[in-house]
Amino acid sequence: MAEGKVRAGGVLSFSNARVRDAVYQLATAALIAGVLYLLVSNAMQNMARQGIVSGFAFLSHEAGYEVGESFIAHSARSTYARTFVVGILNTLYVSAVGIVLATILGIVIGIARVSPNWLVARVSAAYVELFRNTPLLLQIVFWYAVIRQLPPPRQAHNPIEGVFLSNRGLVHPVPAADPIHGWMLAALAIGIAGGLAWRGWARRRQERTGRRPPTVLPMLLLILGPPSALWLAAGAPFALDMPTLRAFNFRGGTTHSPEFVALLIGLVAYVGAFIGEIVRSGIQAVAAGQREAARALGLREGLVLGLVVLPQSLRVIIPPLTSQYLNLVKDSSLAVWIGYPDLVSVSNTALNQTGQAVEGILIMMAVYLTISLSISLLMNWYNSRVRFRR
Repeated sequence: MAEGKVRAGGVLSFSNARVRDAVYQLATAALIAGVLYLLVSNAMQNMARQGIVSGFAFLSHEAGYEVGESFIAHSARSTYARTFVVGILNTLYVSAVGIVLATILGIVIGIARVSPNWLVARVSAAYVELFRNTPLLLQIVFWYAVIRQLPPPRQAHNPIEGVFLSNRGLVHPVPAADPIHGWMLAALAIGIAGGLAWRGWARRRQERTGRRPPTVLPMLLLILGPPSALWLAAGAPFALDMPTLRAFNFRGGTTHSPEFVALLIGLVAYVGAFIGEIVRSGIQAVAAGQREAARALGLREGLVLGLVVLPQSLRVIIPPLTSQYLNLVKDSSLAVWIGYPDLVSVSNTALNQTGQAVEGILIMMAVYLTISLSISLLMNWYNSRVRFRR
């Protein structure tokens, strides 16, 4: 076949494989362009017929409504652009916290699934089957109803000192702001870069000499040393902003709304069940001989799992784990059903007021696409760093 292609390489004939492939690709591209043209022109004609002006100029107009939760200053006089930013930040926040908590829960569930303890293994299996086989939207609505049935702030549950759970949401203390915190964050970022540089140097030295310098202790010193030194030099300032009940609600600390808490619990419980199965499959993919060799060296079961099994299972876990992270971000759009002001919720309000449905949907698609591609790139980079090299 390859020889035939070479012989016909310079002939402009449909029997030439290269010419034929090029014709097929051009025809496919022309078909896609034609369909897109028809869709766009039809949408533009319908919008013109209804008197809707297309374009993104509406982003600079006053929104005229407030958003319940926001990390930045926002009011009814803010523009639609700022309102979209509020929705994006809320989506990023619930997604980031959800990914961290779902990963921790999934690792615990995955390890419990292969536990030799019969009860622990069966309880974790029941958890996986329960949360994996029920709709996520149903779970979110369930948790929202449960939180709404909690007592009011005056009778709030107080499981830990300073932490309150009521029908107004979750309230807990936060560190009081101090000017040194900004410098500590900058020092931490520089320390992380220095720690990664040290690890890369140690790996290259090992490849050259066969002897690997210590990495764990130097990396910890590089990462935690500068911010700790700054904190100590500033007099070790530390204070907690504790929430206290004033009149009918709490003051101080930070408050997470019932909508946020219900959405977060639903996402973590649902995605954590899938991650648990991924971790279980990764652990079982490691050859039994690896465990037996580690035990023969005298390692305890905890060290066998932490130093031998889990590091090797990463090459199996990371690709499906990436898919679960992407699903969690996209599933956060179900927040619109319980009123959490994520990107979809604020966008729906904006496009209902302005009639700019096409533009609003394009913005949402672009944001979710950007977030998903960023997560994929980060996880692919990490996968390339931990995979076995032959």
